[in-house]
Amino acid sequence: MTDQDISHYETRTAICDYGRSLLEDDLTTGTGGNLSARLDENHIAISPSGIPYGEIEPEDVPVVHTDGTVVEGDIEPSTELPMHLAVYRERPAVGGVVHTHSPYATTFASLGEAIPASHYLLSFTGTEVPVAEYRTHATEELGEAAVDALGESFNATLLRNHGVLTADESLDDAYTVALMVEYCARIHHQARAIGEPEILPDEEIDRLADKLDSYGQ
Repeated sequence: MTDQDISHYETRTAICDYGRSLLEDDLTTGTGGNLSARLDENHIAISPSGIPYGEIEPEDVPVVHTDGTVVEGDIEPSTELPMHLAVYRERPAVGGVVHTHSPYATTFASLGEAIPASHYLLSFTGTEVPVAEYRTHATEELGEAAVDALGESFNATLLRNHGVLTADESLDDAYTVALMVEYCARIHHQARAIGEPEILPDEEIDRLADKLDSYGQ
């Protein structure tokens, strides 16, 4: 087994592990949601379609060329493959993408409301979590709407009437962002139920984001 084969196997294993975490962390239900990771300039690994997360093995995780061609694996990739590929094409620095149906964040997606920075941990995503225009799931158009909303500034977007998409330098980072989006959505929802949340200014969120980037360096 070559070093590249080992690396790909480890990444496919990570997709299996994070898929199970989606359920454990209440970020989705059933077989909803999907995850992917960049393997190299021209290939990604993505969760397979329609298999319960607890049953997915590394060899079940498809490897797909960035033109959409499956190059390894016998199971169809997630139906949201076009959305993942759109993100990788438009954001070359992105190494991992996570799509969830997490309940609090999806509530705001169904309202068509961006999640503002009422908690400092929103700095993991940007100054807010913007809302993408509604497009039918599993279409090229949904991918276009998602990358338009992400732009160059955000690591997460709400998919209107659908769920959440996060993107970051690695699958691990993208998963962390998904957790933070759901946590901040829950806090914002609870705060609004009691009163009017205070929103941190963009300058403070930018400063906090710089601090987060410096951790571990």
